[in-house]
Order: sequence, then structure tokens, then C-alpha cells
Amino acid sequence: MSDWNTKIIEEFRANEGRVGGPFAGAPMVLVHHRGRKSGREMLSPMMYLPHEDDPDVIFVFASKGGAPENPGWYYNLTAAGSAVVERGGETYPVLVREVNGDERDRRYATQAQKYPGFADYAAKTQGIRAIPVLELTRSTE
Repeated sequence: MSDWNTKIIEEFRANEGRVGGPFAGAPMVLVHHRGRKSGREMLSPMMYLPHEDDPDVIFVFASKGGAPENPGWYYNLTAAGSAVVERGGETYPVLVREVNGDERDRRYATQAQKYPGFADYAAKTQGIRAIPVLELTRSTE
């Protein structure tokens, strides 16, 4: 894990899910996932978009800062179909579903409107890849 992510994770845990710097005021979540090839436990901090009607659903975006390829965590989550998140002071299991078509476009547009950096990421990837959107739904499993 990079020093950058380690600092974000430490700050997140020390402040009940709030971090400063470029993420000040943004909704953040820590996603626990297992490497699909290595089997190693991994932890990735991410910004999320809450569902407008269901507090048990959030959306995360595999932007990788506008890189030409998807982040590794995207493949881990879609392969597993489940994960564990830390959100605020809570830790709970989630089911993972990739969002496609009009719904994907709508969710991404909402995130880009709220956080213009996501519009920049999409511009960087235009013609290379559509940035995937994943729905994480609280699970009782």
C-alpha cells in the first residue's frame, strides 16, 4: 500500500470517516477486498456517491485518476461479488454489482457534477475506456 493511501486510511479511522486535504468534505469509504490472483487482503480508500433514496447503497468509481486502465481493486471486487466497507464509524459487508448503461451514465454524471475531478478523469479516458461504476449494497451475510 502506498504511503498516500496509508495516511488517508489513518486519518479516516482517527476521524470517523472524515479526511482533509483534497478529500475534505467528500464522502469516503474504505473497501476491504482480496486480491483475485494473490489472495492477499487489501484495503482501498475511495470517494463514494450515496444512493439518493437508500442509505444502504453507495456507488464507487474505478477512475484510477483517469489512467488508461482500471484499478486492480475493480477486478477484485467484480470477481468476488462482495467486500467489506468501513463507512464513518461502521464496518459491514456489501454485495458488489457493476452498474451499466443509462444508470451508469447518470451515476457518473452526478459524481462529476459534485466533484469536477471526476469529469477530468472521464475526459482523460475518453475513447480508451468508460470508467466503471460499482454499486455496493449492505449485506446481512
